[in-house]
Amino acid sequence: MKRMKLPKLHNQILIALIAGAIFGSIFNVNTKTLSISYKSDKVNVTETILNWEVFGFIKMIESPDTILFNSKQQLEIISTFKSLKSSDTPFQAFAVNCYIKGEESSKLPIKVFKEATSLSKEKSIATGIKWIGDIFIRLLTMIAVPLVLASLTVGAASLGDLKKFARIGGKTISFYLITTVIAISIGLLSANIIQPGKQMAVETKERLLSVYTGEVELKIEKATDYNIIQEIVNLVPKNPISALANGEMIQIVFFSLLLGLILSMVDKDRASPVINFFDGLSETLIRMVNVIMLMAPIGVFALISATVSEFGFDILQTLFWYAIAVVLGLFIHTVGTYSIIIKTFSKIKLRDFFKGIRKAQAIGFTTSSSAATLPVNMECCQDNLGVSKSISGFVLPLGATINMDGTALYQGVAAVFIAQVFGIELNLIQQLTIVFTATLASIGTAPVPGVGLIMLVVILKAVGIPEEGIALILGIDRILDMCRTVTNISGDAAVAVSVATSEKEINYPVMNKMA
Repeated sequence: MKRMKLPKLHNQILIALIAGAIFGSIFNVNTKTLSISYKSDKVNVTETILNWEVFGFIKMIESPDTILFNSKQQLEIISTFKSLKSSDTPFQAFAVNCYIKGEESSKLPIKVFKEATSLSKEKSIATGIKWIGDIFIRLLTMIAVPLVLASLTVGAASLGDLKKFARIGGKTISFYLITTVIAISIGLLSANIIQPGKQMAVETKERLLSVYTGEVELKIEKATDYNIIQEIVNLVPKNPISALANGEMIQIVFFSLLLGLILSMVDKDRASPVINFFDGLSETLIRMVNVIMLMAPIGVFALISATVSEFGFDILQTLFWYAIAVVLGLFIHTVGTYSIIIKTFSKIKLRDFFKGIRKAQAIGFTTSSSAATLPVNMECCQDNLGVSKSISGFVLPLGATINMDGTALYQGVAAVFIAQVFGIELNLIQQLTIVFTATLASIGTAPVPGVGLIMLVVILKAVGIPEEGIALILGIDRILDMCRTVTNISGDAAVAVSVATSEKEINYPVMNKMA
């Protein structure tokens, strides 16, 4: 009897993506429930409220103020609760004509929750398994920092001399900067043609602003201290060990490049043990990826299930034209711009290129993190596309840190979208300012989920667009973050292949062995 052959890993991941989306949509978070924790007789109590008619907050100040919501305003209720808690305003929560889970037989005319400590959506089966996906991301992220240190050090050291280092570094950074400018331009073009902001209803605008105002204030606060000169100063770590411990990726890149460059200048007998150590560490970490990827289908299933369950597809309907503008721009840049680069600067067939990185694209889509995807991307470029270790070890970690084409494109679309919603016409100079600012911001954007929003505040400030407009796009950001990460890591791979070809450090026969 023949043993049934399992699908290859990339097919397993694809199946997990589809199955996770279906599972999450079936076991979605109920919008008519709220999980609240409060103190009753000095004892913490957690209850789930069902089908309330009115939910409200009473601010316990000199002149009490009441805020009321209906049964369809779950997000607004949670947002208001967070704002009240963060402001330290004394308040009481109450629900009118509601049920308590487990006691559905009796309808309560009013239920008061004194000293409420937390308020959130009720967890579903799908969101309850997210911890499995979180472990998967943490495993990949665990490898990312030491892998950047080891691979960049070896990559820089193996370039041999300062001239080669400058030549390859110049090619790499030039590619990254040019593709970033092209990405932002495509994003601006997409937003100006589709004009998603002019198609948003006033009621939708007001609702989104009210739901996400609290989160926006936190992001604006984080972006307030952003200073380009200070960011340049921060490239140099005070303590590389501290930078490693805190995952300061740009500082780690700077230290690794400098260490590798100096090693190439040191006497070979003395430098070899150090280079061999980092080379062995890099090789071990890449092989560790193979072990971690065994749980990829399970991790992907858990992450996609939780995302779809929590956010659903309703938000896509609300921001449909904005989502279309972003996704269309990302698709054109990923398939168009990178295809031109591959066709122009390498001998690899487009079909083979995209086939070779599909596993990295799937992981990037699921994790929304270029840093977490870096080990997988390096494995794909070396094993499937034949890029040498020295080039992939130099170009890809650098790309995961400074090459954020997808993020830059989304920031361009978002800026124009928010301006359109507020009725602000952006002239050519303002749009060129967006290109310049977004290019700089993409270099300083950390390769982790959601950080692009903080950099967007900087861009909005630069062209005089109200920063609170970020509230309009927060609801859909997680889903679009997944899409733009695919573009980010695809760009890294395209540049790695192009630089490797120009340096004759690519092994084309490897392509025939591709899974």
